[in-house]
Amino acid sequence: MSTIGASEMIINDRGAIYHLNLRPEELAETIITVGDPERVAHVSKYFDRIEFATAHREFITHTGYIGNKRLSVMSTGIGPDNIDIALNEVDALVNIDFNTRTINAQKKSVSIIRMGTCGSLQGEVGVDQLVAGTHGLGIDNLLHFYSLQNNEEEKAILAAFEQHTQIGAQYIKPYIASASVGLLKHFTEGYSHGITVTCPGFYGPQGRILRLPLSMPNLVDQMTSFQYGNHHIANFEMETSAIYGLCNLLGHHCLSINVIVANRVKKEFSKDSAKAVDHMIQKSLNILAGI
Repeated sequence: MSTIGASEMIINDRGAIYHLNLRPEELAETIITVGDPERVAHVSKYFDRIEFATAHREFITHTGYIGNKRLSVMSTGIGPDNIDIALNEVDALVNIDFNTRTINAQKKSVSIIRMGTCGSLQGEVGVDQLVAGTHGLGIDNLLHFYSLQNNEEEKAILAAFEQHTQIGAQYIKPYIASASVGLLKHFTEGYSHGITVTCPGFYGPQGRILRLPLSMPNLVDQMTSFQYGNHHIANFEMETSAIYGLCNLLGHHCLSINVIVANRVKKEFSKDSAKAVDHMIQKSLNILAGI
């Protein structure tokens, strides 16, 4: 059995994995990810108790309990590149022996639930509403560095999206991965469902114009009008496809929950985004605590 080199998996002086600064026993099997480091405390204030807290760079983690349910909430920072760090290190914590630097023979699966903010791409999905992503469709390039295998439905959705948007003309190769059905089924009442598109940036990739012209000025409208069977694009943000892709590859359960802070079709922004985020946190935590 080959060992994982010190340069490939960095462990610090206290025996914790480098970026997350976590030891295996400090992480729960239900993990909430948030982009904003300040949002970690906004989530964990609803825990009955916190047993452990750590911070390193943009990665802050609080582990505690709601009743008998042990949960961790972890900030990732923004973007698929940060998700690559966070999820690979989460998997290392549960599936690699830190003493021998070898992969465990018996693999464990954890549940990873993103709680984020996003923009709506459908006029009827208004600000402050909640969306649970059925799929993550990435127009970033992260998962092209891994060998992701799609099922036939995923392949068909992806092919239809490429045909509809002609995004390949800009040398962009999208990818797709699905949410965990076992988690998604719990988030129905009060949650819209649809495909979540993940963008590699906030401005140009999401169709915003400040001073720079866009190479794909119609992309947002094309996303709004996309349909394949019963599937449509509900929203876009900057992390979901990376979470879904990596979780599918690593054998973990995943779901991305987002609150709409901007409706890009109606050009509306939430009048109280902090209240909307808090509603998402409380409602989703109550569901998670009961699973």
